[in-house]
Amino acid sequence: SDFKMPCEPISDNWPGYSLDLFTYPQHYYGDLEYVLIPHGIIVDRTERLAKDIVQDIGDNDIVVLCVLKGGYKFCADLVEHIKNLSRNSERFISMKVDFVRLKSYHNDQSMQDMQIMGGDDLSKLTGKVSCFCVLLTLFFMFCKDIVGTGRTMKVLLNTIEKYKPKMIKVASLLVKRTSQPDGYRPDYYGFEIPDLFVVGYALDYNEYFRDLNHICVINDHGKTKYRV
Repeated sequence: SDFKMPCEPISDNWPGYSLDLFTYPQHYYGDLEYVLIPHGIIVDRTERLAKDIVQDIGDNDIVVLCVLKGGYKFCADLVEHIKNLSRNSERFISMKVDFVRLKSYHNDQSMQDMQIMGGDDLSKLTGKVSCFCVLLTLFFMFCKDIVGTGRTMKVLLNTIEKYKPKMIKVASLLVKRTSQPDGYRPDYYGFEIPDLFVVGYALDYNEYFRDLNHICVINDHGKTKYRV
């Protein structure tokens, strides 16, 4: 297997970084517990994932399928790193980007029924995708095939496979560790984290916190404040 081992998992007893060490939007003061992963570390790790992906795809071009909304920031940064690697190499890497949107949470609770929207342009790939690697980018997933997440991944992968791409790779910035890590794992991921509800770096809580650059743990006050 060409699976790339990520950095060391973030342990369950990791205390995180004090919010006082960083700048973040004042309108979120009092809503967060701590910084789990600072923005600078996210950027560096994403750059390494891009390098691993470029090494693995060989001579194939890439169709990037971004899972919205939480995945847009990670996808954009990952694509930019891949473009930079292409600019500084002997081979140009062609990339096309499409989007799907998943809705899996109400407040901080995972819902039984996942909603998958978008991706209408995938049908245009029929007959053209044999030379492409489909890179599915998303923000996080669970190790365990719990309600929603693993099942949706299977639906997405089955949908993509209908267009017969040369290969399919899944990249996720975060993998959330659960008590039974026996489910689907992406081909590339940045960080394995404890089973925490995290926000920031485009990951939201009821559409808030997308403007937070760091990945942080939301506190009970924040959940109550922005609950719908």
